[in-house]
Amino acid sequence: MSRELSSQHILPHALPVPAVKKLAGKRIVLASNSPRRRDILRTIGLAPDIIPSTFEEDLSPASFVDIHEYPVSTASHKAVEVYERLVAEDPDNAPDLVIAADTVVLTHAQPSTSQTDYTLLPSIGQELLEKPKDKADNLRMLMDLNGQVCEVVTGVTVAYPILTAPGYGLHSIDERSLVYFADNPKHILQAYVDSGEGLDRAGGFAIQGMGGILVRKVEGDYRNVVGFPMASFFKLLDALVEEEEDFLEM
Repeated sequence: MSRELSSQHILPHALPVPAVKKLAGKRIVLASNSPRRRDILRTIGLAPDIIPSTFEEDLSPASFVDIHEYPVSTASHKAVEVYERLVAEDPDNAPDLVIAADTVVLTHAQPSTSQTDYTLLPSIGQELLEKPKDKADNLRMLMDLNGQVCEVVTGVTVAYPILTAPGYGLHSIDERSLVYFADNPKHILQAYVDSGEGLDRAGGFAIQGMGGILVRKVEGDYRNVVGFPMASFFKLLDALVEEEEDFLEM
């Protein structure tokens, strides 16, 4: 890595593109304790401070006209909570970039080849799945997903300082991937539930772990299903550098 990119938050293998160059010497924070998100960011050469958000994640999905806005809104609340807390705690060491994300699973998604709108299919109800409450709930989720197609949606928000009120800017994206579950016998689903791996994962499965045996294919960004859309996030940073004159200039 060149000297100009040297930074505790920029790893040696990071690509020396404008967005990464702007981040050199800046304080980057990930508002999550997810090791999957941390590792995905490290893949592109970012090593943020890990400061989980204390936001309660108590938004009502029913309050959103478009359910895809739900994880984006949750991610935004997480980013703002961490940004404001760190500024209040130590204004001289305020973050330059806070990254927050939220991933949900929507059941009964249409295959990508389908042209039928859900408004024409009133008998098909989509359920939003977050983390299961317990093993019984985990099994219920997997039984519903089994042999079906679900949609994994991750909302990502970045917060960064600006001069105008409220003192920070926000930009968000959402990424959507389709996951096709195999038609698994119940004893396999039960064995997976008993392993406990899915208890801390949206939808009750970890595709990068043993949960991968339940899935036959993915359409879209695989890393989005893991928990963070690496490619789209990198493009977001690139666009902010290109379009926002004051981005990371403070």
